Order: sequence, then structure tokens, then C-alpha cells
Amino acid sequence: MSVVEQYERAHIVTDADLVAEERDAVPVVLRYDPEDDPRSVRVGLPDRHEWTFARTLLEQGLRAPAGTGEVRVWPLGRVQAVVEFHSSQGVSVVQFDAQALLRFLRRTYMAGEPVAR
Repeated sequence: MSVVEQYERAHIVTDADLVAEERDAVPVVLRYDPEDDPRSVRVGLPDRHEWTFARTLLEQGLRAPAGTGEVRVWPLGRVQAVVEFHSSQGVSVVQFDAQALLRFLRRTYMAGEPVAR
């Protein structure tokens, strides 16, 4: 089993402390470590908190609104997805290319499978 790390660009849609130049696409890291927790994924926003949540939440949220509490995910049309992160500092709403998230999920499931010899 190996760690999956995927770098993507996403748009931060809203944030209380957002400055104008940050409205463009920002680098985001998607991470899955089956040794650490095979049921969770991590999303790291630039200069912000890294969020850990259930991989199934991300998968479900690509098809229909999912989640309560700190992380919520929902599809936005056919090609975009939104992940909403809640914290004591406010809310970050991040818009992703849905294909990037699907590619990441596929890689996480392949990482957990034994390698054929």
C-alpha cells in the first residue's frame, strides 16, 4: 500500500479573510495514506488548515449533497464539485474540477489493492 498525493488547482469561492488576488485558482493537495487511516482522505488548502474526512463523504458528494458538520460536499453541474470546510475561523468554500476528485478517488482505491506479481 502506498501514499497517494495529488496536487490540483481549485477556486476558493468564499472566505471571510480572502484578499482579492487569492480569488484565482490556488494549489490544493489531496492526500490519502492507507497506513495512517484507510478510510480517510486529506485536503490541504494553501496557508490554511489541512482537513481530514471520510473518503466515502467525498465519493458520495460527487453524486449528491453529502455531509454535515465541518465538511460538506456536493456536485455543481456535471463538471464541478464544491467542498465546504467549516471552522471556528469561518467557512472556506472550494470549487474543484470533479474529474480531478474522481481521479484522486480511483488512485486511493488502487493504492489499497495488493500489487499483482
